[in-house]
Amino acid sequence: MEYKVITMKDRFFGGKFDPAKLENALNDYASEGWALKSAATADVPGGLSGSRQELVFILERE
Repeated sequence: MEYKVITMKDRFFGGKFDPAKLENALNDYASEGWALKSAATADVPGGLSGSRQELVFILERE
């Protein structure tokens, strides 16, 4: 198996989360044989504003 991790920093999002962009990204990756395996949030240090939550998507393919 092969795995890929995408976050809001991925080229599809341009740094800002948008559900339509996520849908497009997942469909683009699916056309390359990737399937969504898992999704989670992670705490990321944010400097002066404290930590923030970031979405993490784990894709899988053979």
